[in-house]
Formats: sequence, structure tokens, C-alpha cells
Amino acid sequence: MTKGRKLYWQLFFNALSLSAFTFGGGYVIVSLMQKKYVDELKWLEEDEMLNLVAIAQSAPGPVAVNASMILGYQLGGGIGALVSILGTILPPLVTLSVISLAYQAFSENAVVQAVLRGMQAGIAAVIADTIFTLAGNVLREKSILSVLLMAASFAAVYFGGVNVVVIILICGAVGVGRGYLAMRRERKA
Repeated sequence: MTKGRKLYWQLFFNALSLSAFTFGGGYVIVSLMQKKYVDELKWLEEDEMLNLVAIAQSAPGPVAVNASMILGYQLGGGIGALVSILGTILPPLVTLSVISLAYQAFSENAVVQAVLRGMQAGIAAVIADTIFTLAGNVLREKSILSVLLMAASFAAVYFGGVNVVVIILICGAVGVGRGYLAMRRERKA
């Protein structure tokens, strides 16, 4: 796709619509981004989306903004990153500004509290869908190392209480080592 106004508008409106109609944070929007940019628009391949999510998760800041920025940069350079970020942060900014004006009324309203509790269940389902999709992609890769890393990461966090930052650093080091070995093999061939 060529860089231009049409691309920038598409990036902006896609990011805006995903952000405006997504509740639950970055992991929910990542699943919707995959459906939109990989399945529907075919702007990215599945493995590119996995790499994008991995980088977005390991970078500081909100996952949704990071993923949107990386996607925008990949498709439209610096301007693409800026319009994607703007589209992603605009809906929550407006929503939080409006809510802050009437915070007291919202916080004590039983109906609003019930709606938010109901949305938590939906968010959990979307996050579970994302986990199963990403885990399925790792399993389809048929890499024993990737499967072992996935299982060990889960066990370390869930059963061992290991900090996620440590897991990310270890997996990053393994990924760098794996890439280095692949590069050496490629040079020898």
C-alpha cells in the first residue's frame, strides 16, 4: 500500500473505531487489531502481527498505543505512527474527560456499576480468545523451543509468581540467541 492521505485516513479511522468500541485495555484491542489488519484488510501477515504484539508488550506504555504506533510506523512511516496514535488515544481521552466531569454521579450509580461488572466478563472472554489464538500460532509453528518457552513462562508466572518483566527479558534473550544462531547457520550455508 502506498503512503498517502488515503492510507493515513484509513490508519486514523481504523485506530479510532477500534479504540472507540473496545473496552478492557490493550490485550482486547490486540485481538481486534489482528482481526482487522490481518484477517480483514490483509495489511499484515499473522507472524508480523505476533511480532508486533511482542514488541508492544515489552515496550513501556499501554499495549494498545504501542501496537498502534508500531503498526502505523510499519505501514506509513512516522506520520502513520502519529495518526495511528492519535486515533487510538482520542476516544479514551474524550471518554475520560466526560466521565471526570460527572465522576461522583457515575461512581455511585448502581446501574453503571452493574454494567461495568458485566463488561468485565466480556473482557475476560476476549482476552482468553487472544491467548488461545496466540498459543495456537505458537503450536502451529511446531518449534519445540517456542512451545517449551510458552509452557515454562506460564508455569513460572502462574505457579512460581515470577515477575513478568523477568520472563520477558529471558524470552528476549532466547529470541536474540535463536536469531544469532540462525544467522550463523545462514552464513555457513
